[in-house]
Amino acid sequence: QVQLVESGGGLVQPGGSLRLSCAASGFTFSNYAMNWYRQAPGKERELVASITSAGGSTNYAYPVKGRFTISTDNAKNTVYLQMNSLKPEDTAVYYCNARPTYWRGDYWGQGTQVTVSS
Repeated sequence: QVQLVESGGGLVQPGGSLRLSCAASGFTFSNYAMNWYRQAPGKERELVASITSAGGSTNYAYPVKGRFTISTDNAKNTVYLQMNSLKPEDTAVYYCNARPTYWRGDYWGQGTQVTVSS
């Protein structure tokens, strides 16, 4: 079965860095866009970063541009979110998402907590 297993969250001080990992099993990336979402308490879920296999295109939400980088290791079937220069407003639960290109039905990870605080 398809699974997305996230790791790498934790507590970090403002200005620090974390790298989130999402290990995928049961499918390959070729037919999917891979995404990172986040949701803070009392706020709507928001898309943070996306990467597609076709053309290797990446996109980022404006608040994280220049600070976050999404990437994949196809040999490991893993997607990463490198987060640098973290700010308190980055505090949220971060979710890995796989979105099919040609059919309906997303896959989601369980989420990993990122807390940025001094």
